[in-house]
Amino acid sequence: MHVKLFNPVVWIGVAILIFGTACASGESPNSEISPLPPTEPPPATSTSIVTEEPVSTPLPVNQLQDVKSAVIYIESLGRFLSPEFGTQASSQGSGSGFIIDPSGIAITSNQVVTGATQLKVRVGDETSPRNAEILNISDCSGLAIIDIEGDGYDYLNWFQEPIEDGMDMFVAGYSLEDAEFSLTSGVISAVEVEGNTPWTSLESVMDYSIISDPGNTGGPVVDSDGSVIAVHTAGNPITQQAVGISRDQAIFIIEELINSNEMNSIGVNGYAVSSDDDSVSGIWVVSVQPSSPAEQVGLEPGDIITVMEDLNLATDGTMAVYCDLLSSHEQGDPLSIRVKRWPTGETLEGQIYGRELSVTEGGDVVIETTPGGSGTDIVNPDASESGEIYFSTEFDAGLGNWAYYLTRGEEKDFTAQTADDRLQIDIQGTDTWVYLLNENAEYADVRIDTVAENRGNNNNNVSLICRESELGWYEFNIANNGLYYIYWFDDESTNNYIPLFSGGSRVINMGKDINEYTAVCDGEQLTLLINGEEIRTVTHDRLTSGKVGLSVSSFDFTPVIIEFDNFRASVP
Repeated sequence: MHVKLFNPVVWIGVAILIFGTACASGESPNSEISPLPPTEPPPATSTSIVTEEPVSTPLPVNQLQDVKSAVIYIESLGRFLSPEFGTQASSQGSGSGFIIDPSGIAITSNQVVTGATQLKVRVGDETSPRNAEILNISDCSGLAIIDIEGDGYDYLNWFQEPIEDGMDMFVAGYSLEDAEFSLTSGVISAVEVEGNTPWTSLESVMDYSIISDPGNTGGPVVDSDGSVIAVHTAGNPITQQAVGISRDQAIFIIEELINSNEMNSIGVNGYAVSSDDDSVSGIWVVSVQPSSPAEQVGLEPGDIITVMEDLNLATDGTMAVYCDLLSSHEQGDPLSIRVKRWPTGETLEGQIYGRELSVTEGGDVVIETTPGGSGTDIVNPDASESGEIYFSTEFDAGLGNWAYYLTRGEEKDFTAQTADDRLQIDIQGTDTWVYLLNENAEYADVRIDTVAENRGNNNNNVSLICRESELGWYEFNIANNGLYYIYWFDDESTNNYIPLFSGGSRVINMGKDINEYTAVCDGEQLTLLINGEEIRTVTHDRLTSGKVGLSVSSFDFTPVIIEFDNFRASVP
């Protein structure tokens, strides 16, 4: 089961200046983080991997209408975590790229692929994805090189003439909404503008007037003959401007990456964030490349690198200091870092190419509040006495501690958002089963409580989840037609729901009403309570620990709208 982080989008591309929902943990006690650029949202469900070779003879593209044959849609599977503090950001997992060699060598954005444990790539008109692997990445240039399985691909050439202001150009790529190819026209506004941004540190970037589609990040900027002028990195639909890495810089970086030279990289997909009161600034770690120096030191998605080599990072809102430090040290030189682990409130210190990160401050209890909100988020991993809270939220701090997945249905058919100190899940598609997991910790014995109000049609189910892991989960499912179910989802062997008990209860408030639900997972005993009354206890011994969460599902009638007033995990 692939967990996905919350992430609506507003800027279009890697670095967007206006944001939708995201995933990181709530608010700080002292400040509100305002992330500057987001990355792309998580990938949509894809079909099986294909391995056959392209059947056409590879050709260099020399006319605009053929560009699609060499442009790719990329889905990245992995763990991506972006902040949601006041102004919101999005995490990524999909984007565009383009092929530059018939062997399948392709260019894309660092933010699209860094941290991926698996890449799926769709080429041209193909409907099924191909496997691909990351060859090299650069934290600071924003570029990455991947190799698509097979060879014999059509490819794009680089533009050979001088690039000038006022030139007509086109951005090619795939939209996030439906993964359909788009080709959008625009005009180059400035060949060179300031290259130190919240997501890259370059000598300069190219600016152009265009309304680019979501998902175009990493795709090519081409002229009327289909030759590459730049690599698209970000677009702002409000100003109708976008930026890209121009041809000359891109070629230099790509050659270095292909030759396996390190380009100011420790394996971090990150961008600059800063608080409104300037009390916190640094490089937010969206994802970490497996086996990289960043992973080896213990960096995780959701970390903020606040200090490197005794220098404060991102105080100017850019990657400049971070990238200057990387470029001024040889690969393998120890680099001291201080990290704020936002989901837990811990401060850690360590060394890239040296000692692993260790906690130097905090981490016991984190209390997070939102200005104007009536509730408080509490995170207490050391709770041990019966009734003590592990985690509690009034949903006034957003969905920063939550991730999601679906077992049925499509992402486009539901929304999950917080407003007025409540979590609302709105399902517009039939047969859609949405799961939300709390990402703070895993628990063995735990009691889960929530209050849910039905605001939509009567035909819906609400569930509480415990011990969710790679082995599966226990699910306490209550239908507001008066029925209830206790399931074990076996994610290890059968990949299916296995009923442990089902029945009916008059205690369930049916129709548009409010119910209090409680699930207790204590040793081998699984107990369901509804509106304060114990309904059923069953015994099962397969799952011992994991995450907690909740679920809402639709069947034949929509909309299904459920609002949750709170959520609490405590010691049973």
